[in-house]
Amino acid sequence: MASSSKANLAEQDEGEEAEEIEHFNDFTLASSWERFISEIEATCRQWLADGPKRLLEKGAVHLDSSDNIYKVKSELKNAAKIYSMEYYFEISGKIADWNCTLHDLQLCFGVKEFLVISPQSASGVVLDAPEATKLLSAVSIALANCSSLWPAFVPVHDPSRKAFIGIQNMGTIFTRRFEADRIGSQVPIKFMHLEGLYELFVSKFAYCMSDHSMHLFRVHLLMKLTYQTLSNDEDNYDDIQEADTENAESETSPGCGNPNRKHWDDDCPWNEWYSAEDPVMRFDLVVTWSEKVVESSLEMAEMENASPHEAEKWILAPNLYPNLDSSKGDRIGFASQLHLLVNALEMSFEAPFIEDFVSVENPGSDNLESTMVIPPPTVLDRVLKDLFLEAIAVLWIEFVQEIRWHWEESQPLPKIPANGSIDLATCLINQKLQMLAICIGKKRELNEEFEDCIGTKDDASANMEKMQEVNKVGDESSSFHARSQAFDEKRDSLLTPEGFNGSKTVESKFSANAQDVHSSDKSTLDSIRRGSAGPVGSMKLLKLCQSLHAPFTQSAPLMTEDMHEERLRAIETFGFSFLERETLSSDMSAFKAANPGAVFEDFIRWYSPRDWENDESEAKGPSTDLTEGMNVDWPPQGRLSRRMSESGNFWRKIWDEAPILPASEQKPLLDPNREGEKILHYLETMQPHQLLEQMVCSAFRASADTLNQTNYGSLKEMDTKMDQLYLTMASTLRPLQVNLLSNTSDTIEDLQRLCVVFEHVEKLLILAASLHRRFRQVPRISEAIFSNYYNFYLPTMGIGLADVDTQKEFDMKLQLSQNERQVVSNMFTPPTANQSWRKVLSMGNHLNGHEPILREIIFSMHDNASDNHYASSSHRDYQQDTETYRMYTCGTSNDLRVALSIISYD
Repeated sequence: MASSSKANLAEQDEGEEAEEIEHFNDFTLASSWERFISEIEATCRQWLADGPKRLLEKGAVHLDSSDNIYKVKSELKNAAKIYSMEYYFEISGKIADWNCTLHDLQLCFGVKEFLVISPQSASGVVLDAPEATKLLSAVSIALANCSSLWPAFVPVHDPSRKAFIGIQNMGTIFTRRFEADRIGSQVPIKFMHLEGLYELFVSKFAYCMSDHSMHLFRVHLLMKLTYQTLSNDEDNYDDIQEADTENAESETSPGCGNPNRKHWDDDCPWNEWYSAEDPVMRFDLVVTWSEKVVESSLEMAEMENASPHEAEKWILAPNLYPNLDSSKGDRIGFASQLHLLVNALEMSFEAPFIEDFVSVENPGSDNLESTMVIPPPTVLDRVLKDLFLEAIAVLWIEFVQEIRWHWEESQPLPKIPANGSIDLATCLINQKLQMLAICIGKKRELNEEFEDCIGTKDDASANMEKMQEVNKVGDESSSFHARSQAFDEKRDSLLTPEGFNGSKTVESKFSANAQDVHSSDKSTLDSIRRGSAGPVGSMKLLKLCQSLHAPFTQSAPLMTEDMHEERLRAIETFGFSFLERETLSSDMSAFKAANPGAVFEDFIRWYSPRDWENDESEAKGPSTDLTEGMNVDWPPQGRLSRRMSESGNFWRKIWDEAPILPASEQKPLLDPNREGEKILHYLETMQPHQLLEQMVCSAFRASADTLNQTNYGSLKEMDTKMDQLYLTMASTLRPLQVNLLSNTSDTIEDLQRLCVVFEHVEKLLILAASLHRRFRQVPRISEAIFSNYYNFYLPTMGIGLADVDTQKEFDMKLQLSQNERQVVSNMFTPPTANQSWRKVLSMGNHLNGHEPILREIIFSMHDNASDNHYASSSHRDYQQDTETYRMYTCGTSNDLRVALSIISYD
C-alpha cells in the first residue's frame, strides 16, 4: 500500500510539474484584459504591415454599398465573449466627396479608414455602457501602441438608433471623440429648421452663452437636400382617393379607378396588346450648396427660405423597379407569351391532331379537374401549359369554322385584302388565307355575273338559254362562260390598231363593217381571229405572210409557298409540272385563236425567241411600227433550236393537242372552287406542330416589329440590340420555316434562349421609351441614364436560361447643367390638395411645393493650429487649419440623426 501511495504521489507531482510547464504564466500579461489588448494590437500591426494592396490579395471583401471601400475581419475573444473587429479602408488616396457613395461612418464623422469592434450577438451592439467604454479603451490603447491614427468605433444602444461612440488618437496630447445617435420620432420643432440645428451645434462649444443669436461664430456649413418625385403607386393612390371623394355619394362600384386616367404607355405601340409597368419608379434630385461661412442664426433662417435653383449642384438619380434588373419570374409583355408559345410547340409533337388537345382522352386534361388542395408549383406549371394548349386548340377549331362560313357564304375575309397577290414573306397559313380571299373574290364575281346574265332576259326561255350557255364550260367553272361574253366584247378586235390600244369599243367580234377595216385586201382569216391584243411589230406568220398577233392570255395562277415547292419537285422528277403543262396549253390555244393558220414555229418565235435561230440578223428587236404594207423580207430565214426540234418534243406535243380557243373561252387556270376547298382541307387537317411552328415564327416577328415602332430617341445601344435581335431571330427561326423541326431537335432549346434574349431587349426598350418621353427636350439626360444602365445590365444578358441573381442594385448620379434644371424641375408637379393634406410641410427650401425628403448638413468649426493649444509636437505634419468641432445632421421632420466629433484634451 505504501509503495502504491508513493507511486501515486510521484505521478501527481510529475503531472503538476508538467502542467506548470504547459501553462507558463507571463507576468507581463497579468490579466485577460491585457491579453485582449495584446491580441488587438497584434492584429492591427499585421494590417498596418500588409497595407491595402496586400490585404486585397489576402481576400479583403468589397462593400456593395460603396464603390471604393473594402474590409477585413478578425475574431477576438475576451473571457467568455467573442468580438468581431473590422478594418475598413479605401484603395484610392483621394478623399471621396459626399456626393459619392460613402460608408455610413465616413459620412457621419468625415473619416477615411477606421475600425469597428462589436460583439458577435443577435443585436450586434453593446448594450452595457461600461462595457462599451472599456471596449473602446482597449482598442485605443492597442492603436496607441501601434502608433496608428485609425479612428475606432463601437455600436451602442438599440440597433435601430444607429448609435456609435468612437475615439481617435491625434498623435498629440489631444484626442478626437465621436458620438452619434438618432431620434426616430417626435423630433423637437426647433430641430426641424436650420436655425435650431445651428444653435445645437454652437451649444457644443459656447456653453455659457444663453442667447446664441447675439454672438457671431464663424461656422462652416455644407448642405445637401434630396427631393423625390412621386412614385406611380402614390400617384395612383391619390387619384383613386380623389375619385372616391368626388363619387362618394354615387352608386359606382367600389374599387374602380379614375376612368379618365391615362396610363403612361397609352400611345406606345405595344399598348394594343398589354400595358407595361413604368420601369422608372421615381427620380431623386440631390441639390448641394457650396461651402458657406455662417455667423448667426439669422443667416440660417434666410438660407431656409432659399430656392433650390440657387444651389451649386443638381444631381439626378433614377430609381428603377427591382424586377427590371432580373429575369427571375417577373417576365413581362410579349416575352411571357412567347415563353408559353414555345412550351406549347414542344408539347405539340405528342398529339397528331388539333382535337387531341381538347379531347377527354388527352392525359393532360386530367390536370384540369378542380381540387380543394393547392398543387405544388410544378403541377401548376403543367396545368398552365395544358390550359394554354387547350386554348390554342379551341381557338383554332373555331377559327377554321369561321373561315368555312365565309367561304360557303362568299363573304370577304376580314383584314385580308383580295388584291390578287400573295406575300410569300409571310407564314404559310397567311398565304393560304390570302389565296382563299382571292378565291372568294373570284367566286363572288362569278356569282354576280351569273345573276346579271339571268337578269338581262325578259322571259324564262331567255333565262334558260343563258343557263345552257353557262353550263357548257363544265361544273368546275359553271359561270365562267357568262364572264367570257363581256371579256370578248372588251378585248377581241379586228386588225385595227385602235382595237389593240383600246381606244374604240367593237360592238361585235364578227363585225365586218368597212369602218373597222383599214384596207380592202384583208384575208378572210382576219374575220375569225379571236382574242387578239394586236400585231407584234412587223413580225409575219411563216406560212401566210400575215401579221403575227399577240393573244390575250390568262394570268399565271397564283401559288403559295408549298405550291411552288411542289412545282419544283415535279420539275426535278419529270422535267415539267402539271401546272406548266396547263399554262403552256392555255397560251398555245390563245395564240392559235389570235393567229389562224399559224404553225408551231410561229409560236416559238413569239413565246420563246431564244429557241429560234436566225440564219441572218433578221431583226434586232420587235418593231414598234404597227402599220401594214411595209416591205419586209418574207418568209424569215431560220430554224428551231436543237431543244425544240428533237423528236417527241414536249412543247410540240402540247401544240398538236391544244384546241383553238381564246383565253375568254378557256377553262380558267385557277379554279376558285377547287383551290378554296383544298385550302380549307389544309386548315382542318393541320398537325399541331405545323400550326405551332408557324405561330411561333409569326409571333416573334410580329412582336419584334411592334416593339421596333417604339420612339426612343437617338439611343445607339438600343438600335444595336434591335438589329442583333432580328439577326438572332432569323437564324433561330430558320429550321421552323423550312419544316426541319422535330420533337428531338435542339431548336426548342434555342427558341427558349431566344425568348430570354427577347425579354432582355423588351425590358431595355420599355425603359428607353420611358426615359425618352420624360426628357424629350433634354435628350442628353435620357441618353446618359440609358447608357449607364445598359452597361450595368449587359452582363446579365449573356446568362441565357439561368436565373439572374444580382445583389448589386443600379445606382447612378448624373450632374445636371443649368439649361437642364428647368426640365427636371417641371417633373415635380405641384401637389394636389389630397397630397398636401397627407404631407405636413414642416421644412423649408420647397421645390414647386415639395419639401425635401432628406436634409443633410455638415457644421464645422476650424481653429488655427499654429496659434493655439492644438499645435502638434509630433513629427507628423498637419494642416494649419484644424477642424475642432464637426456635426453631421441627417433626417426629416419625423426622423433626425446627429453625429458629433470633438477634439478634446486627453
